[in-house]
Amino acid sequence: MLISRTDGETEELLDAGTATERDVVMSVRDVVKTYPNGTQALRGVSFDIHRGEFVVVIGPSGSGKSTLMRSLNKLVDVTSGTIEIEGADITRTRGRALRLLRRRVAMVFQHYNLVYRLSTLQNVLHGRLGHMSGLAGLAGRYSEADKLKAIELLDEIELGDHLYNRAAELSGGQKQRVGIARAIMQDPSVLLCDEPIASLDPSMSKIIMDTIFTMAMKHGITAVVNLHQIDVALRYATRIIGLHQGEVVFDGPPAALTTAMIEKIYNTSIAELMISEELAA
Repeated sequence: MLISRTDGETEELLDAGTATERDVVMSVRDVVKTYPNGTQALRGVSFDIHRGEFVVVIGPSGSGKSTLMRSLNKLVDVTSGTIEIEGADITRTRGRALRLLRRRVAMVFQHYNLVYRLSTLQNVLHGRLGHMSGLAGLAGRYSEADKLKAIELLDEIELGDHLYNRAAELSGGQKQRVGIARAIMQDPSVLLCDEPIASLDPSMSKIIMDTIFTMAMKHGITAVVNLHQIDVALRYATRIIGLHQGEVVFDGPPAALTTAMIEKIYNTSIAELMISEELAA
């Protein structure tokens, strides 16, 4: 399997078998999304996501990235087409069956979506709500095993010393790490990340991307991440999907993403994009 990261930790994770299976975990076929105002955000999008991949979706603002991401777990209803999660079509699923299917797809949001009055630990435990009855969830009756797992995840992301801090007291980077731990707590097959570093500085962005990549590989979770930053996509992705005006115009390994293709995706010259000199050359 192609992978753009070559550090020892990544190689060790891959050797452990977390990213080598090739079965399809998500299948997107001919997806169209037209909003009531007539805007066509997605135009016949199709691709398969294989288990263990770390897929980054790139494209300019308005290319359909966020609509696509939110369609993958039915936060947005598509106009036509199908999206299958481990063989089940989420576009046609309703009620309890939809709630059960959504357990398999966790999401990390750009603006964290934490409950700020609650503790860090409680926010991570919210990842288990989809696995609990409504009454148990409302009462916060988490199992001891769930509590121990949440603490272990917070230790993994180096926030074990903040278990009982209110989420409102955390920095932006800490909040995003809590969001990642909450998503992993859900025990999903697929992790969706919608612009997870858009609100962060470059240093914290690296920490967050390292966390997402490492946690996904360690826990055997397939990841699909929306990013604006081409450099970051090239560093972390095992595969890149490029969107332009709602259509897939590139789908392949990072090494195949040429300067000409980047210019096609963004409809501008490479000189106008804020990317590294090495890539621009």
